[in-house]
Amino acid sequence: MSIKAILTDIEGTTSSVNFVYDVLFPFAVQHLPAFVLANAQQPAVAAQLDAVRADSQEPGADVLRVIDILLEWIAVDRKATALKALQGMIWAEGYQSGQLRGHVYPDAVEALQRWHAQGYRLYVYSSGSIQAQQLIFGCSEAGDLSPLFGGYFDTTSGPKREAASYERIAQAIDLPAEQILFLSDIVEELDAAQHAGMQTCGLARLGGELPGHVQVASFAVIDLNGF
Repeated sequence: MSIKAILTDIEGTTSSVNFVYDVLFPFAVQHLPAFVLANAQQPAVAAQLDAVRADSQEPGADVLRVIDILLEWIAVDRKATALKALQGMIWAEGYQSGQLRGHVYPDAVEALQRWHAQGYRLYVYSSGSIQAQQLIFGCSEAGDLSPLFGGYFDTTSGPKREAASYERIAQAIDLPAEQILFLSDIVEELDAAQHAGMQTCGLARLGGELPGHVQVASFAVIDLNGF
């Protein structure tokens, strides 16, 4: 059955891991304390702070303690939905001010544009919040790439290493799983997508092995007719 849609990861796949760890994370660390203190009473921010209290089992934590928890989570790259949401808000200010520009590999830009023109449906699934995903592509170094995508998925659809998450995404996309190609640089994510019935292709930009999956070093050599 032929591929009708491509679901892609971001970090290490369309975009450099270094951009996330050397640019986005430090920007969030630098600006998070002031952002939270200035916006703690805003409903959208207050809801995420309450989620941090619940997740950390510290319901009585004051704002300064919540900030400390968030900084600890950033340091260990914890995939907490509340943290990702707050980071997305902080990054939004950075993108809007021109301090940040999303990194997307040129080979990914070219392939995504070509696939979109050919009628393939394109979607994103990343552990970063949907807002953060939209900012990377909408404010990228290559311009606004957001018109290429039909939708975005984050950890609200479930963990990226669980097959059920990919089953939910296939249902949301409204296609049989076998008509969706998932792209990632993480073998456990590829395994989960494969177990859900999706086709898979591993991006090994820096070498290494992704056993059990078609493997490429660049979007430029992905042949959709081969799946």
